[in-house]
Amino acid sequence: MAVFEYEAIGPGGQKKRSTIEAANQAEAIKQLRSRGLKPTKMRESNKAAGGAGGGAKKKKGGGIFGGKVSQADLVQFTQQLATLQDAGLPIVRSLKILAEQMNPGTFQNQLNQVTEDVEGGSTLSEALEKYPKTFDTLFVAMVKAGEAGGVLDTILQRLSDFQEKSMKLRKKVQGAMVYPVAVICVAALILGFIMTQVIPQFQKMFADMNTALPGPTQALLGFAEAVQGYWWAAPLVIMAMVASLKALGRTNAGELMIDKSKLSAPIFGQIVKKSTVSRFCRTLGTLISSGVPILEALEIVRAAVGNRVISDAIESVCGSIREGETIAEPLGNSGVFDPLLVNMIDIGEETGELDKMLNKISDNYDLDVDVLVDSLSSLLEPVLIVGMGGAVGFIVVALFMPLLSIIEKVG
Repeated sequence: MAVFEYEAIGPGGQKKRSTIEAANQAEAIKQLRSRGLKPTKMRESNKAAGGAGGGAKKKKGGGIFGGKVSQADLVQFTQQLATLQDAGLPIVRSLKILAEQMNPGTFQNQLNQVTEDVEGGSTLSEALEKYPKTFDTLFVAMVKAGEAGGVLDTILQRLSDFQEKSMKLRKKVQGAMVYPVAVICVAALILGFIMTQVIPQFQKMFADMNTALPGPTQALLGFAEAVQGYWWAAPLVIMAMVASLKALGRTNAGELMIDKSKLSAPIFGQIVKKSTVSRFCRTLGTLISSGVPILEALEIVRAAVGNRVISDAIESVCGSIREGETIAEPLGNSGVFDPLLVNMIDIGEETGELDKMLNKISDNYDLDVDVLVDSLSSLLEPVLIVGMGGAVGFIVVALFMPLLSIIEKVG
């Protein structure tokens, strides 16, 4: 037998703190509930039951909890937890099954601790809330709504669908950028090789010729000398620019300026805007359909939307709703959301199916993002090819101009 220290609430609402002997924590909770007590906290005491030898087991779930949990692992966890809950398994058993199958690391440690907290009387949402880097406000709010409505399995399935669609959209955008970035890196390496290995051979030859060089040739040789002498400055400049942008993004004015420039960039700006609006609609629709109050849902969405311009627009919507307005009107006045989107939200409010309308809007915007991403790829490929061809052509012409002038003189 082990000894458990607990805090509980009695039938009259009074708090009680004491100890109880039981074979395990689940049995201890069962005993307390049979007495009419609702346990809020419980942990195994360091003292053994009845003063016997054998110390109590150490609390599991220690270790490092601060590491990053991948989005794919979180999606898989949510899907499997939804399946287990739909099958009727108790939440503690479901959590233990999922924790055991995880690879050792941060996520497994967190799930072990979540399991212990739930066994100790905490709700699942309270246990998850301790790890905001893994389970964000959206995740916790939806779980809390599912617990309140007794439909946790349904809510988890909705959350799983939401996560999966969001991850697919993110991978689509990231995948579209792989080819252009790869081409740019290869082009930079080739040009670097030409500037540091090929051009010096021509420099020696031109010096031996002792003749005046054309302007393009002089410009090319000057650039090559700069690359040869100061190549190490390039990564420093890039790191300085990235650090400056990050520092600027930490200020209110800088963050607003950067996010505005993201939205106004050609093609890329439309991808950012439509993907952000899609995330806004899908998140809000999922929260509303899960029973989260509209103002609380908007506050969660505002924190999760990822763009200051749209976040500020949502904040103004919250203020307008508190004054009794509908969602559609302040969204239209913000100037950020398209008129078609505003009209569809207005129709959703009128018909009482705002959550379904928001999900439909999100699906439409996801399709638009797919088209824009394909357009971006189609546009960048010829631009990069023409750019590389132009650079190589300039190098060839600049190097052979002096040779052609000498041939003409000899002729």
